[in-house]
Amino acid sequence: MALTLSILDQSAISEGTSAEEALRQTVKLAQRADQLGFHRFWVSEHHDATTLAGSSPEVLISHLASKTERIRVGSGGVMLPHYSSYKVAENFKLLEGLTPKRIDLGIGRAPGGMPRASLALREGKFRDLNRYPEQVDELLYYLHDRLPEDHPYEGLKATPVTKTVPDVWMLGSSPSSAALAAEKGLPYTFALFINGEVGSEYMKQYLDQFKPSDYYSEPKNNLAVFTICGETMEDAERIASSLDLSMIMMEQGMPSNGTPSPEKAAAYPYSKYEWARVLENRKRMIVGDVDHVEAELHRLSEEYQTEEIILTAITYDFQDKIKSIERIAERML
Repeated sequence: MALTLSILDQSAISEGTSAEEALRQTVKLAQRADQLGFHRFWVSEHHDATTLAGSSPEVLISHLASKTERIRVGSGGVMLPHYSSYKVAENFKLLEGLTPKRIDLGIGRAPGGMPRASLALREGKFRDLNRYPEQVDELLYYLHDRLPEDHPYEGLKATPVTKTVPDVWMLGSSPSSAALAAEKGLPYTFALFINGEVGSEYMKQYLDQFKPSDYYSEPKNNLAVFTICGETMEDAERIASSLDLSMIMMEQGMPSNGTPSPEKAAAYPYSKYEWARVLENRKRMIVGDVDHVEAELHRLSEEYQTEEIILTAITYDFQDKIKSIERIAERML
């Protein structure tokens, strides 16, 4: 079965570089993905993070859309509980107006940062996650100009009024997100790169419980996974060692100035516990040469019952990331 391949980039900052350089690399990666034939390119939302530069996906999307030709560009994702559904709808309708039929609005409910960032975004108010399903409804009402007559803002329009609207994707890594996407009748992305456990069960739940909506008559799904394709298996392991160590540092709250080099990772004295965590985290990754990566992508496609897989990678050397997607594209696109 032919696979549709897409990319998620988190604008990761490598040790010794800067946020500005990470953002420039995201642009270059999007342009190369566009040339190679990848389907969509999503960017993430992280706050108060010294190792990730992408804090405002809608701003970055606007720039990326203007620097590419045909690839779909979107958010992976906007953390909706931080914001007004009305403002998010207006942001993305404006993006849609600028680049029609190329914009995706991926939404989630994770904080995207530590609690102090959540409080700052909401000016000291705590996020009410219980309102998230209602916020999703409101977002769809605003995008499609369908506010109910009994809504307090009935008649309000999210402008600009465009001929088309962005596709809305619900992002998640838990059974509750899969259930909500099915209930709302929306496309669903499972974040395997966040949760490497039993996600195929959540995807099956989504597909089995999907209720057709006014917006989508059939389920639509994809999967996001860390993917590093090296010239050889050994080369891939060398590249991935930076991500292995980066995850260990994050999990243990170690100070970090960015993604560490493979040399630093090779010199790190892993404890038995830390090495066990490395192996556990590898459930969220595909690491290998192009033969291995191709086989694993097809295996995940069958396991998760999806024809689209989103590749994401954090590497110390940007050229390793570029070469990784080039190898995959040459084989599979």
